[in-house]
Amino acid sequence: MVQIKTPEQIAKMREAGLVVAAIHAATREAAVPGATTRDLDEVARKVIADHGAKSNFLGYGGFPATICTSVNEVVVHGIPDEKTVLKDGDIISIDAGAIVDGWHGDAAYTAFVGDGHAPELLELSRVTEESMWAGVAAMKNGNRLVDISRAIETYIRRQPKPGGGKYGIIEEYGGHGIGTEMHMDPHLLNYVSRKRGKGPKLVPGVCLAIEPMVSLGTPHTEVLEDDWTVITIDGTWSSHWEHSVALTEEGPLVLTAVDGGRAKLAELGVTAAPDPLA
Repeated sequence: MVQIKTPEQIAKMREAGLVVAAIHAATREAAVPGATTRDLDEVARKVIADHGAKSNFLGYGGFPATICTSVNEVVVHGIPDEKTVLKDGDIISIDAGAIVDGWHGDAAYTAFVGDGHAPELLELSRVTEESMWAGVAAMKNGNRLVDISRAIETYIRRQPKPGGGKYGIIEEYGGHGIGTEMHMDPHLLNYVSRKRGKGPKLVPGVCLAIEPMVSLGTPHTEVLEDDWTVITIDGTWSSHWEHSVALTEEGPLVLTAVDGGRAKLAELGVTAAPDPLA
């Protein structure tokens, strides 16, 4: 069952989304050479506390931290620790969430640590982020879930990969519904699968976390012995971008973007829904 939210509930999710945006801003500033991933987790904990919110990552299925910090070949679910020290040239995906009055927000971004990044890494992150926005733009009344998957996959497949070959669209993980829980139906693939069909129709009140994960090589992953950390099986580096989005009568509202997605969606010819907290 897909949970349908009222406008009042979407406003609460917007509050949670803005806490997540604040976590992103603070951790982006802190993701510098010499910082540990545990340092970033402490920054996120403070932001959540300062906003009077709760963490939806800490303790989730036994997860021991407030954010996921996934460095280089780690795709998702990296556990912050004191041993992982960021250095020039690294890339890191920071996935964060928050709960306000029982309603969840969830979003991720890829950051560049220091200097010296290869051009293919810059392009990898750009392609992943833009494919996410293509998916957001496809979140329209009357569309189906598969239309979001198709928009993400089509954007990625149309981008030339520096040095040749194809980008790997991670197959084992994808987006999801979000609301009174962090992970809810429906599961959102980042590619089109005939086995999954068209999926549910998109109607006002549907809220989704749209999150492509893309590697420079394989689409396949494995989980390390800690039962959390997901890496590419060929060791190629990956990027992860995510926003939580609500579909309203007036279009999509990007709950975890400071401006509600207005600027980026305008570039794509889509009008973002009004911010209920404005």
